[in-house]
Amino acid sequence: MSAKTNHLVISALGKDRPGIVDQLSKAILDEGCNIADSRMTVLGGEFAVLLLVEGNWNTLTRLEDGVERLEKQLDMTIIAKRTEQRRKSAGTLLPYGVEVVALDHPGIVHHLANFFSRREINIEDMVTTSYAAAHTGTQMFSVQMTVGIPANAHIATLREEFMEFCDSMNLDAVLEPLKG
Repeated sequence: MSAKTNHLVISALGKDRPGIVDQLSKAILDEGCNIADSRMTVLGGEFAVLLLVEGNWNTLTRLEDGVERLEKQLDMTIIAKRTEQRRKSAGTLLPYGVEVVALDHPGIVHHLANFFSRREINIEDMVTTSYAAAHTGTQMFSVQMTVGIPANAHIATLREEFMEFCDSMNLDAVLEPLKG
């Protein structure tokens, strides 16, 4: 990479099949770019990809110019958007992990997001899963997220408010600092 690295976020969605990551990553490499960060998953019958790609201005421009061709080649919907490297919070945010498990019902994600949003706590990463409970087959829902809690927040009070909130919604939850 050159001294001035630029960044591009790529979002791609298409029918799940073997070889998508191989083909997409090859197209990125062929343009002289590098995948710096990624999230990939199968949702229903679709494969979803979020990539943070880095390169110099020219290589990212070539990659952007080839999006339409790449969409046809991979049979995917692709969106590319320039971005900047994320600025570090310089110790002002404490990374905490949140895990929630509950009987599946509408609104869990919204209510959790609202709880943290009202306290100006940013959700950094979130994964949710629906599954059938062992033995009973009851439909369950789990959430794992990373949040950035402001360093000046009173953690004991926040944890107490979060546990009361979760109890009121019948959610089994944990809020703990992330290590490492």
